[in-house]
Amino acid sequence: MLALRCSRYRCNPQSFFRALSSKTVISSQHVPLPVAPYSQATKANGFVFLSGSLGLTKTGKMISDTDAAAQTRQALENVKLVLEEAGCGLPDVVKTTVFLASMDIYPEMNAYAEYFGQECPARSAFAVREP
Repeated sequence: MLALRCSRYRCNPQSFFRALSSKTVISSQHVPLPVAPYSQATKANGFVFLSGSLGLTKTGKMISDTDAAAQTRQALENVKLVLEEAGCGLPDVVKTTVFLASMDIYPEMNAYAEYFGQECPARSAFAVREP
């Protein structure tokens, strides 16, 4: 990233890191509010960083306990709303990380493609399970 931004700041590290240190907290009232001390998103130096998103409705209710496709759609609707609040959208996403209860639901989670079309961002997907 330094190489990409270096010319803008004339290779002055102080200017570069000062620009990186300025951040804006992004919050949307259209998605579930955080239940812990974190922001829905932060914006810094032209980049937007989103916190994780679950398949929760605005009221905090899980859209479905068993339908991974419905959970994926709801999570991406939430992401879309937070991105809009930050002044961007799904076409701007360059990387996602997906955590699944089991890789058995991986095919259902691919409802994800409905939101990104042919130019999907880079993605990592992992199966995780609480003990």
